[in-house]
Amino acid sequence: QVQLVESGGGLVQPGGSLRLSCAASGSILSINTMGWYRQAPGKERELVASITINSGTTYADSVKGRFTISRDNAKNTVYLEMNSLKPEDTADYYCNAHVRTWGTTYFIAYWGKGTLVTVSA
Repeated sequence: QVQLVESGGGLVQPGGSLRLSCAASGSILSINTMGWYRQAPGKERELVASITINSGTTYADSVKGRFTISRDNAKNTVYLEMNSLKPEDTADYYCNAHVRTWGTTYFIAYWGKGTLVTVSA
């Protein structure tokens, strides 16, 4: 039905930058809110940033001023630009999208499989 595929994770030094991408594909009629979550070892998954179809954004306090979320509705893709990365940003980052598929009247939340971001010297 719907697949979300993340890319762009990797190893970066403290203070560095990375850009994550997440492309949604499948039988998509419309995508409402898209977002990025992260989960560090031993911790619960938390919201990093989200963006509505009209580009309204929400950020976790810990990333405000450092991360920027954006989307390309024509490509069904959401991005996360991460700057001034800190070791505490190390986590698996997951893409989330609320998708309405053809033949339905409701939105379902889909998840990607995650991409690892490691911030270390």
